[in-house]
Amino acid sequence: MADVRLAFVCVQNAGRSQMSTAFAERERDRRDLGEVVEIRTGGTRPADHVHGEVIDVMAEVGIDVSDRTPREISTAELDACDHVATMGCSTLDLDATVDVRDWALDDPDGRDLDAVRAIRDEIEGRVVALFDEIEETLDR
Repeated sequence: MADVRLAFVCVQNAGRSQMSTAFAERERDRRDLGEVVEIRTGGTRPADHVHGEVIDVMAEVGIDVSDRTPREISTAELDACDHVATMGCSTLDLDATVDVRDWALDDPDGRDLDAVRAIRDEIEGRVVALFDEIEETLDR
């Protein structure tokens, strides 16, 4: 069982939360935290597929999200997490013990690639900072 459970949530689970999840998986691997950190993602009203512009800009940094499928995430799943990052579109009401962070990011859907790259880079920085914070709290 993981020591730390993270979730990345937005409405469609087709852009920001997918990028966040992909960067979190990469950070978990880079830091050798596979046994320690569990990552979940989902949306409140999931889309049918990940946004094309998100697939394109993630491929630019060597991450393939083309095979991912947006999914719905339940309040119970989120209440079981230690940290939940919402993307600026959430009205979640979670258990008081969950650290909920609203990252207030622009929606990449339909945006030009430069705008989506800026969102991607912001997400990457936030994910790295979250992992820095988590790593400081681990007894390893």
